[in-house]
Amino acid sequence: MPEDNRGNPDIKKHGFKTDRDKPLTEYIHLRVTKEMKEEIKNKDNPPEFCREAIQEKLDKDREK
Repeated sequence: MPEDNRGNPDIKKHGFKTDRDKPLTEYIHLRVTKEMKEEIKNKDNPPEFCREAIQEKLDKDREK
């Protein structure tokens, strides 16, 4: 079987480390428009931008 050469090999050896209260263990996939993708890609930290936006909406919905 061929070796998987994708990703960061150090993560595979040593595990993913984070200083967050809760580790990021889950993965979601969603579709966006081309324009949304380009705007998100232009942010300083696109993954964190998306996490914060989702959390803000979840918090807002919880207040209702």
